[in-house]
Amino acid sequence: MKKQVVVIHGGDSFSTYEEYISFLKDFEVDLEYFKKRKWKDSLQEKLGSAFEVIAPQMPNKFNAKYLEWKIWFEKLSGVLNEEVILVGHSLGGAFLAKYLSENQFSKIIQATFLVSAPYSIDGNRALVEFIPPSSLKNLEQHGGKIFLYHSKDDPIVPFSEYEIYKKALPKAEVRVFEDRGHFSSEEFPEIIQDILSLS
Repeated sequence: MKKQVVVIHGGDSFSTYEEYISFLKDFEVDLEYFKKRKWKDSLQEKLGSAFEVIAPQMPNKFNAKYLEWKIWFEKLSGVLNEEVILVGHSLGGAFLAKYLSENQFSKIIQATFLVSAPYSIDGNRALVEFIPPSSLKNLEQHGGKIFLYHSKDDPIVPFSEYEIYKKALPKAEVRVFEDRGHFSSEEFPEIIQDILSLS
């Protein structure tokens, strides 16, 4: 049976609808951004045929609501194999941290990867509904082997957010970089190596 890797993408969350509308009006469209391949796009190819990468589109990533993501994630969990690897990038990492700290996941989690995960601040905005609880004990107990990735030059999620996770998850494997920004590049060999090392 193939090892399943579930990747939860990032997104934006706003405290008011007006804030969201303002974001849309101010958003600068760059066609190169939409054409650019990211590491998540080649994860299946890099991990090989022993793995099955599942990357669900979470509801309304531009104005994400925690309850909507929770409902969708729980529907997905019902059709997964008994053992999974979870990867959350950006808001997806905060979602996994909150969900796994407050709920019992229906499958065995071999590992949880949090990449550039905000804890309370994403860009200049508070995470609102996605803020994980102060204790991440349930995540630590049931999240399998936990990996934290952050870059000191991340322009979206401050490095101080990583330090909160590091303190709350003292047993986590940590990977700190100087120049990876928000991990939006096409290559991310370290996460491939860490996923393969679980075999």
